[in-house]
Amino acid sequence: MISAQENEILTRVGPETPMGRMMRRYWLPVCTSAQLPKPDCDPLRVRLLGERFVAFRDTSGRPGFLEEYCMHRRASLAMGRVEDNGIRCLYHGWKFGVDGTIQETPNHCDERFRKRFKAPAFPVHEAGGMIWAYVGPADKEPPFQKYEFFDGPVENRLVFRINTPANYLQLFEGGTDSSHVGILHCNLANPAWKTKPEHVPDTSDYTSVALAVDDNAPDIEIENTEYGYHYAAKRTGPRTGNGRETHSVRVTAVILPTCRIIPLTRYQFFVFEVPQDDVRTSTYIVAHGPQPFDRKKMLGVLGLDNDRLWNEKDCDYKVSEANLFGQDRSKMDVAWSGLSGLVPEDASIGVSMGPIVERHKEMVVAADAAVVRLRHRLLDSVRRHEAGLDPFGLNIADYSKVRSLADTNVPVGDRWQNLLPHNMSLSRKRRELSPA
Repeated sequence: MISAQENEILTRVGPETPMGRMMRRYWLPVCTSAQLPKPDCDPLRVRLLGERFVAFRDTSGRPGFLEEYCMHRRASLAMGRVEDNGIRCLYHGWKFGVDGTIQETPNHCDERFRKRFKAPAFPVHEAGGMIWAYVGPADKEPPFQKYEFFDGPVENRLVFRINTPANYLQLFEGGTDSSHVGILHCNLANPAWKTKPEHVPDTSDYTSVALAVDDNAPDIEIENTEYGYHYAAKRTGPRTGNGRETHSVRVTAVILPTCRIIPLTRYQFFVFEVPQDDVRTSTYIVAHGPQPFDRKKMLGVLGLDNDRLWNEKDCDYKVSEANLFGQDRSKMDVAWSGLSGLVPEDASIGVSMGPIVERHKEMVVAADAAVVRLRHRLLDSVRRHEAGLDPFGLNIADYSKVRSLADTNVPVGDRWQNLLPHNMSLSRKRRELSPA
């Protein structure tokens, strides 16, 4: 359990809050590349950490990220014209480049003025099917982090954005909670629980998300890393050929401040929970693996094939108390949760908690250990930053070898950490630094 005061620190992300100040120190995804599909396409309004921005792609194909409101008279640039390698405000025609350069001021013909000032623009990178921006102090810009899904053929990667009306932390926590997987997601992940034979997934299917073991009370073992932590959910596995006991181990890497890597049998989900503000979150899901995906099939697995709840144009997840959070109770004899797919189940549960969870009223148990560790690591990182130090993982430039581990049988007593030698565990670092 955490205090109400700590919950405020964890969940408030505006410019003048401790968490907001820390999150602004990182590169964050701000939209998908598909949302800016071609040069001079429509601009995109972006909410990020309680502030408003506009993203656009200029005539040369370069992405730009500016404050939404024109520096002249504060009209919205999201209404503007994208043309001639810039974005033009409709009000008086002022035009800005992706770097904030003032290109034209039709109602103020002073070239010296245009050269002296710039619109508030922010560094951007386009990688892995997403546009990333840094909105923190200019003199403290960190290296841009590389993830595994940046590499490989484009067809081996799918990128989705889901805008959910809930605080980022309750969605992030859901992704660090292994004990809910076989219950909430039982139709896809653990059909032996509340058996629905007609919904047993084919584990040879490339898009399968099935658990290897029917066990909803895993032991949780956690190890801190330089960038956050990783944890193993250990379920009872089969004996080896020589009779040795095993654990079926599933390891999840958690990269602060917004990322987790969800391991599946043949591919991985990289999930980023990016706060729009205190009560809205943009979740970016990247499916990445060794072979091409069937996008239509993955939309079904994720539950994003229901236009009533979500579409790729606005990316908004349209649930509330008014529509029972998207639940169809008439189908609960087939779909155990009354929801269909991973995203509706996770997101609807998150929204059902209210905009911000009152965590001081919870009753946590041992199975919640990784959720509790997420809170503590975020609080520790915020406190470091408030004390003038860099938050966790800020200067790590390459995450491409950080991995999670799909269900793997590990003999009891063996270290699961040895299967993930590049995960930058602090205990390994201490062992390497200890005297012989």
